[in-house]
Amino acid sequence: MTLIKTSVLSAIATAITMINSFVVVKIIAVYIGPSGMAFIGQFQNFITVLMSFATGAINGGVVKYTAEYREDEQQKQKLWSTALRVSFIATLLTAGVISSLHHYLSAFFFKSDEFQSIFLIFSATLFLFVLNSLFIAILNGQKEIKKLVTVNIISSFVSLCLTTSFAYRWGLYGALLSYTTGQALVFFVTLVFVFKSQWFKFKFFTAKLDKNYLKKLSGYTAMALTSALTMPVSQMLIRDYIGQSISWEAAGYWEGVWRISNSYLGLVTTTLGIYYLPRLSEIKENKELRKEIFYGYKVILPIVISSSIAIYYLRDFIILVLFTEKFTPMRDLFLFQIIGNIFKIASWLLGFLMHAKAMAKTFIVTEVIFSLSFLLLSIVCLESYGIVGVTISFAVNYFIYLLVLVFIFRKIIIEKL
Repeated sequence: MTLIKTSVLSAIATAITMINSFVVVKIIAVYIGPSGMAFIGQFQNFITVLMSFATGAINGGVVKYTAEYREDEQQKQKLWSTALRVSFIATLLTAGVISSLHHYLSAFFFKSDEFQSIFLIFSATLFLFVLNSLFIAILNGQKEIKKLVTVNIISSFVSLCLTTSFAYRWGLYGALLSYTTGQALVFFVTLVFVFKSQWFKFKFFTAKLDKNYLKKLSGYTAMALTSALTMPVSQMLIRDYIGQSISWEAAGYWEGVWRISNSYLGLVTTTLGIYYLPRLSEIKENKELRKEIFYGYKVILPIVISSSIAIYYLRDFIILVLFTEKFTPMRDLFLFQIIGNIFKIASWLLGFLMHAKAMAKTFIVTEVIFSLSFLLLSIVCLESYGIVGVTISFAVNYFIYLLVLVFIFRKIIIEKL
């Protein structure tokens, strides 16, 4: 499937998901407010971190090697059986840690002991989260784009229904509860699509753990764990710093503009995940890689730039429609956040090469350095410019990151082959 076709299908799913996520944001804004928005952002980052540990952080490798051996049943049996066993063991360990520390986690993230049960429920449903994530990775590697799109759409409706009903009934607790149960419910939908696939066979998941694939996947474990312990943790620390040094309402403003960014960039990030990783994994020649990367820039960057400009000029309208008047101060955060978004997507088009070509060391070094620089720049800019400083640091950080990736991949994207 081509980038254009993938983008069209992704656009359909993203449009539906975007509308649903906007409704969710509105519900949270009305019933919970700016500070609640910040706490939910903290919890979502926490889920991202925990999911990397619970999956064994191998799903990127599952996508790559499934795409690479799509027609080889023997290799897929070894790969998927190994992935399932690694995920099961990692989930047991992670769930045990969460349930043991539920008192501390509630106090740390929500400054209260009222949310201890949220972490217990999350630990109980974690394996369903993990299985859903594994099956999604397999569908991606098998290039089952239509099924992925359908699952994403259903997932967004599940999130909408749960968040709306739970937040209305139980406020912040209900919103958090919806995030601990949503993907667990979606697992059963994903399971149906996997079972109905022509390539599905139970034997693919019943073989013994294969040491060769365990070693191959471990490279992706290092990369995924690095991602989980860098940017999401940096966001949590920055959000907490804003909450402590300015206010949790200010942290909520930043979370609000971050959610808008994630929503309108959803088409791009979904396309990159569904199309680019399997596609770049297949390509063996540098000349073809160079062609594919430039094609991605020609298709994707104009969309990002035009939508970013539109978002900026419509920011006041967007705030009133998606949030409430309490969120009006966030209008000052749009300019540099949007500039940063453009640099972010431009760098991600190159960054996916590190995943596709298993460049673990390069990925880990760049992720650690630029997550730390984002944190440090944010603290410095917060002291000088207030809450706007976080978005300034975001734009500067991704601009430098893009320059570094251009330097790393200059032979592919610049030099004639």
